[in-house]
Amino acid sequence: MNTPLVPVGLERRDFLKSAAALGLVAATSLRAASTPSAVDELVRELVRINDAGIPALLAKQERRAGHRWLGGQVNEYGLHVPNATAGFVSALACSADASTSRYHGKPDLDEPLRLAARYLLAAQHDDGTVDYYATNFRSPPDMAFILEVLCPAYVLLRRSERAAVRAVGEEIGRFIVRGADGLVTGGVHTPNHRWVVCAALASAHALFPQPRYVARIDQWLAETVDLDPDGQYTEKSTTVYSPIVDRALINVARQLHRPDLFEPVRRNLEMTLFYVHPDGEVVTEASRRQDRYQRGSMARYYFSYRHLALLDGNGRFAAMARQIEQSHASSLLGDLSTFLTEPDFGRALPASAPLPTDYAKVFSYSSLARIRRGSASGTILANNTTLFSYRRGSAALEAVRLASAFFGKGQFTSETLEVRDGKYILRQELEGPYFQPLTADQIAGGEHVKMAPNGTLANNSRALRAQSNLCRLQTVVEVTESGGRFTLAISVRGTEDVPVAI
Repeated sequence: MNTPLVPVGLERRDFLKSAAALGLVAATSLRAASTPSAVDELVRELVRINDAGIPALLAKQERRAGHRWLGGQVNEYGLHVPNATAGFVSALACSADASTSRYHGKPDLDEPLRLAARYLLAAQHDDGTVDYYATNFRSPPDMAFILEVLCPAYVLLRRSERAAVRAVGEEIGRFIVRGADGLVTGGVHTPNHRWVVCAALASAHALFPQPRYVARIDQWLAETVDLDPDGQYTEKSTTVYSPIVDRALINVARQLHRPDLFEPVRRNLEMTLFYVHPDGEVVTEASRRQDRYQRGSMARYYFSYRHLALLDGNGRFAAMARQIEQSHASSLLGDLSTFLTEPDFGRALPASAPLPTDYAKVFSYSSLARIRRGSASGTILANNTTLFSYRRGSAALEAVRLASAFFGKGQFTSETLEVRDGKYILRQELEGPYFQPLTADQIAGGEHVKMAPNGTLANNSRALRAQSNLCRLQTVVEVTESGGRFTLAISVRGTEDVPVAI
């Protein structure tokens, strides 16, 4: 709390000058910048969508006088939650700032913003953290996610021509500093949290420079980014956490001038181009997180594809950014604050280069193969209960699975994916033994009392027993492809009369 905040009385032009020097916001807003008409139209549409959602957000704000959580956003369970309130502040800040907004220059949002800032400070614990009532309490990572939203909102609020709005920005600045101070010592749960924390600290440092913020970032970066040779992150979460990591690394790279951090993002974005179905959805079957088997779009990658397209002059990344704009514009509301605070983000994209639509690629570290032939798209998977999925245009065969009634363990999951002579081969070998009595010496040693709580033989007991009546099942799936047509040949051998379901 000893970090100096931008004084409330600071002139708007002086604040913009200092913020520009920190690299977070240019000295002119998007509304004054010369930008291509396509971007102008996109931003106007995002402002319109944002404005349309304001009444519903206002209706969810706690406004009862004397309430403990006055100003907070109420979720579907009736709980007042900091993460939703941060999004509320961002939405109102965007509408207050955007020149095409019906709220621009009006006092309608002053009091809701003031109360929301008051709530956030009240909900913040002494260590700078907040609670995420769905699962995490006194959570540094959730504070990091919130700061990623509030730092651009702070810029919008502090540059307002309205004194009441600038005063709210001052309160949000206090929340940011307290939160960032907590991240200097706070821990994480999952791999992506490290990079989100780094991004939050980098954004806070851009506004309120503190060497300890950078020192903490360097501690996390010393672990190196968890990118495999395929170009995928540890969590392999193609619709949730991979785009989160890409965005976080870009923000650290830009704000701390660490260009090496762009490289893992480039590799992930390049790999992800080959995970896209003909209808624009993305492969999720290999994910290790909650988006596994869920259908999702590429919208969350927009920020990263646009940034790297502009940075590198990459035509394929530009093509993907345009494709997302055309098909998922309404999903880009979270990028509105970036457009408003960073005019360079709205620069004209380079010319589009063709996106990959005809390929066969194996991603061995994710145990999957991707084959795309125009409107046909197939995915072959090992280490997965889904062995094959297929799309043709907008038609989806979401999963082919194979199971047998073999000793309760017959769900087909291949340990390997082999490619040979144009065939993609998946294998599984199972054994179903029966167990002999323990020997007299084993019984004398007390081995007979080692049973599992569910009433079966304990694993360590099974290992000691001789086996008999051994049953075996060998399953092989061979997938071949020609011109977008896939053939699956399934062979099950071994013990006779085992029921099998496909």
